[in-house]
Amino acid sequence: MTRPSGQPQYPPGHGLLAGKVVVITAAAGAGIGYATAKRCAEEGAEVVISDSHERRLFEAAERLAPLSRSQPLALPCDVTREDQVQALFSAAVARHGRIDVAVNNAGLGGSAALTEMTDEEWSRVLDVTLTGTMRCTRAALRQMIPRGAGVIVNNASMLGWRAQRGQAHYSAAKAGVMALTRCAAAEAAPTGVRVNAVSPSLAVNPFLSKVMDEQTLAELAAREAFGHGAEPWQVATVIVFLASDYSSYMTGEIVSVSSQHP
Repeated sequence: MTRPSGQPQYPPGHGLLAGKVVVITAAAGAGIGYATAKRCAEEGAEVVISDSHERRLFEAAERLAPLSRSQPLALPCDVTREDQVQALFSAAVARHGRIDVAVNNAGLGGSAALTEMTDEEWSRVLDVTLTGTMRCTRAALRQMIPRGAGVIVNNASMLGWRAQRGQAHYSAAKAGVMALTRCAAAEAAPTGVRVNAVSPSLAVNPFLSKVMDEQTLAELAAREAFGHGAEPWQVATVIVFLASDYSSYMTGEIVSVSSQHP
């Protein structure tokens, strides 16, 4: 995608998450998850990262180490496996004594016309993207509610609001993440635990081309007021805001990270 001059500069850390313990799923590679882990570490957090791709996960931990006070805990986790989700959150508590923030970023995309979509394709996307987010939200709430403190940030998508051809499974899953976020927030609010979500429109990363063709990507970029998608770190900074005390009165909100115009 062609990018105009005058791109925003990567902002320095301001200690927004100093002393916080943050667990982030799908944090390997070059997407929103890793950008969030990096941003959280730069804001003073102790990060715990997970991903189903073990090699990339441990490489990510090595890259994050210079930003952290200690080597980040990195645990392989397939969010479709309840035992692995439980192991992730238990290990985070065993290492740090608590979890202050959980960022549920794991998701699975794809493209298929509904008339051609198999039950297996539908179920796989829903299991990773929606049910996986539910499993991680549930595990985090079980740790946070007894303490009366904690923040969960889920990664939704503009496709939870807007239609796109070939994305029935992904759109349904992300709409479900939005509803899950609001319901979890209503349940957790009396205990002081907050649950919000970000809803990116188009975040540029190397994996997009694996699930969308170049023409579709160009069409999506053309809908953005800036004429291009967001960098993953631009989504990560909004996640950090929602995780921080600067958003202490916000819960059950779905925050659009988008420049889309009508």
